[in-house]
Amino acid sequence: MTAKRHLPAQDETELDMTPMLDIVFIMLIFFIVTTSFVKESGVTVSTPQAETASQQESANIFIAITETGEVWIDRRPVDSRAVRAIVARLHADNPEGSVIIQSDENAATGILVEVMDQVRLAGVEGIAIAADKGAD
Repeated sequence: MTAKRHLPAQDETELDMTPMLDIVFIMLIFFIVTTSFVKESGVTVSTPQAETASQQESANIFIAITETGEVWIDRRPVDSRAVRAIVARLHADNPEGSVIIQSDENAATGILVEVMDQVRLAGVEGIAIAADKGAD
């Protein structure tokens, strides 16, 4: 007589990953939609000192003016006459943002005023000029 062995049936437990993947994709979409990208100037300038300098929170476009009068936006030099079109395009990506102009302390004031004028013509009212907080 042969003995038959009865092995207990193993329950196959399976973990359904679909709900977890759905949540991960929803979170990814949320972070992509809510991220605001900052367009840096791409050059370091020596900003002037100011006692009343304050932190600007909502800026997303940085424009730098070097000592020699070069204008930099988004890590590349641009002509001061092209500032209006570039700022208008960047501002369309984030209408709530503002512009910070980082002008070198030895840069000509005429270039700064021309850049500010071009930014205003692009439809941006929130303009700030960068300065370092003076010693207390």
